[in-house]
Amino acid sequence: MFPNLNPKKMQALMKQMGINQEEIEALRVVIEKENGKIVIENPNIIKIDMQGQENYQISGEVKEIENEENNNSEEDIKIIMEKCNCSKEEAINALKNADGDLTEALMELS
Repeated sequence: MFPNLNPKKMQALMKQMGINQEEIEALRVVIEKENGKIVIENPNIIKIDMQGQENYQISGEVKEIENEENNNSEEDIKIIMEKCNCSKEEAINALKNADGDLTEALMELS
């Protein structure tokens, strides 16, 4: 950040500005998304408390995992919903039962 600045002086400077850092020990971090998860193995986590607001900086080995039921494209789901006049859940289930085959899913709901 600042060249030739001693890390201890940097910590003291940050503390004067009201910024505290704390390292957090963890085995894994999981971020759940609507269509899957982001898994961070062997994470290095730094908690930064800046004027009452907590922020986390995470680095490590990142893997993305998609949910099986959301592997169908949103476009296929929309087509089924429009053609068969059904809910999103019904369209997803029909695609799942048809192993992702759009035509078969449409025939199932017709």
